[in-house]
Amino acid sequence: MELIRGLHNLRPTHSGCVLTIGKFDGVHCGHKAVLANVHEKTRELGLPSTVMVFEPQPEEVFSPDTAPARLSTLREKYTLLKEQNVDRLLCVRFDKHFAMQSAEAFIEELLVARLGVKFLVVGDDFRFGRERRGDFAMLQQAGKALGFDVASTQSFMVDQCRISSTAVRQALAEGDFSRASYMLGRPFVIEGRVVHGEKKGRTIGFPTANVLLKRSRAPINGVFAVYVEVDGTRYTGVANVGSRPTVAGKRTQLEVHIFGFSGLLYSKQIHVYPVKKLRDEKKFASFEVLKQQIQRDAETAKALFANSQTQI
Repeated sequence: MELIRGLHNLRPTHSGCVLTIGKFDGVHCGHKAVLANVHEKTRELGLPSTVMVFEPQPEEVFSPDTAPARLSTLREKYTLLKEQNVDRLLCVRFDKHFAMQSAEAFIEELLVARLGVKFLVVGDDFRFGRERRGDFAMLQQAGKALGFDVASTQSFMVDQCRISSTAVRQALAEGDFSRASYMLGRPFVIEGRVVHGEKKGRTIGFPTANVLLKRSRAPINGVFAVYVEVDGTRYTGVANVGSRPTVAGKRTQLEVHIFGFSGLLYSKQIHVYPVKKLRDEKKFASFEVLKQQIQRDAETAKALFANSQTQI
């Protein structure tokens, strides 16, 4: 799959496509149903499939404090869309300057002149352009005048499927990883590269792998029993997702203690699969009290994994 990072990297050879626009956060089963039907159109028209996403997502620009938690980073989204055999991923930098262009310019200059769209799939609540004046009806009218067809993503749902990123987030927030996995079509995972931390964990016998979460907010928060994949090998462990208030942490990150692992993890890409939420994150009175709680968390997680039925 070709990644086009920024409108400045569009070339004349990118003109002519079947296009869908959306967040595709998590690339869940609802998204996959849309993409399956996009592929039908690409075969019918003999054109490549193109997915347009915005980075950062619009809510993260205009209302960062209330923007929804990310299910997937751009890197994860790229991998998931590639697995769905999308031909091109166009990542448009979203900022206030881009948001100020008129809805007419978005259609005529980007969709038609530069992308040469022949078939467009968007949600019927899709809004675009300055003051969000552009809507689905405007796209339909423009399509008739400028030579492209428009369809709603609702037309491409399977068995009245109502799966949404919001529903997945809700399941994750409730600790219902089975329901989240069903909607995603795969286990929920947090992946990232291990970085150097403050090394406080190793002083109490619980060394942790630290991963910075490259998203405004994490979709889960608290302490979890987890599976961890390192270089293709699966381990069990216990993880904290949060800001670590007991040690005056500032940024949200993932800390995972892997049972029975003694190798070096720095700079390695790891995959962490939450299995069960053990408790909420909280601030403890002292580091010693935190140590005692971590010991209890580890014992609880080990007991959970001792049950052979606990799988992802």
